[in-house]
Amino acid sequence: MSNHKVSKAVIPAAGFGTRLFPATKVVKKELFPIIDRDGRAKPVIISIVEEAISAGIEEIGIVVQKCDRTLFEDLFKSPPPQLFNKLSPQNQEYSQYLQQLGSKITILTQDIQDGFGHAVFCAKDWVNNQPFMLMLGDHVYLTDADNSCARQVIKVYEQVNQSVISLDVLPGEIIHKAGCITGNWIESNSLLSITKIFEKPDLEYARKHLRVAGMAEDQFLCVFGIYILTPKIFEYLEEHISNNIRERGEFQLTSCLDRLRQDEGITGYVVKGRTFDIGLPEAYRQTMIDFRL
Repeated sequence: MSNHKVSKAVIPAAGFGTRLFPATKVVKKELFPIIDRDGRAKPVIISIVEEAISAGIEEIGIVVQKCDRTLFEDLFKSPPPQLFNKLSPQNQEYSQYLQQLGSKITILTQDIQDGFGHAVFCAKDWVNNQPFMLMLGDHVYLTDADNSCARQVIKVYEQVNQSVISLDVLPGEIIHKAGCITGNWIESNSLLSITKIFEKPDLEYARKHLRVAGMAEDQFLCVFGIYILTPKIFEYLEEHISNNIRERGEFQLTSCLDRLRQDEGITGYVVKGRTFDIGLPEAYRQTMIDFRL
């Protein structure tokens, strides 16, 4: 475990977005537009980067397919050469703001798309043996609390000095789409010591193995989409990759998280806020309706 400041965030954005095909044949899902609270249309990835910055993150590594490097670099690091003079003064200012964000961003590549765990592992050298924030590339977050969702998770890490998984309460009928956990409450309805992590359980399994004391029937704690992880996670990912240990044909993160839990412990934190998943057509449609509101 480490009490180093969390200054880096990793955002995997190298998937194919098959569940949003054929739109993702021409637009990366991380570049799908949303309307932010300020009324600005922006790609999802910008909202995720801004969430990280709101938590005090100083450097952000975005993991992309090799062929998409230029696409993401152009978004954050290059002003629109022909369009710039046609932008309103407000949008010219925002274009400059994007380049300021770009100064904090490093584009990393995943040359072979071999699963979420493999994408995270591609950031190992860049993370450089520090605790880091991991954020999903197809989730955006909102809260009315004083601290942003990401900042809440960092504050918990600073309190417990071990890896943290952010959590949300989901009904049983949709947990087959999510990573779920169980554990013992440290602070009721807020912090808990995680005792089991399981990826996309069916309802019968969750009822038997993932119940959490005090929660309503058929309600479960599922991953919200923000993690603070110690660099030891890379040891388990490297072992799985070196020994070709795959789940559902790919290198996954969840089983490595469970090993991290066994060795160092992981705290779960129920975030005061909402997460919006744009990785499925219906979820993206609902995000377009709800996110600004």
